[in-house]
Amino acid sequence: MLKGGCYCGAIRYEAAGAPFNEANCHCSICRRTTGAPFVAWFSVPRTQFRITRGSPARFRSTPKAVRSFCAECGTQIAFEHEDFPQEVDITTCSLDDASAAAPKSHIWTGSRPGWIRLADGLPEFRESRP
Repeated sequence: MLKGGCYCGAIRYEAAGAPFNEANCHCSICRRTTGAPFVAWFSVPRTQFRITRGSPARFRSTPKAVRSFCAECGTQIAFEHEDFPQEVDITTCSLDDASAAAPKSHIWTGSRPGWIRLADGLPEFRESRP
């Protein structure tokens, strides 16, 4: 069982099952909604994810996607996309143990800032995951 939450502790969650789609996302929306150069995510089946404390605020970042975050401290927790209704993406670094779902690739590298130089040897995809 993977467990995590926001910085201030107002939001806690659990995710059962094995994570998949572990990736660092370099898209402009992830960058703008976090203020970070890229964001590490992993996916779990939507039925395997549950909030155990608090109630995240939700923000529709595109016509097809919603992001959940803590309204107190701002930690982004989850991403849900209408094209993938059976899964939810969770921010890897909101896990209590971020090494439990280490990234296996970089996605949307076609829009990463030019000053980012990737040297970890992970596969890179110009757009979404394969």
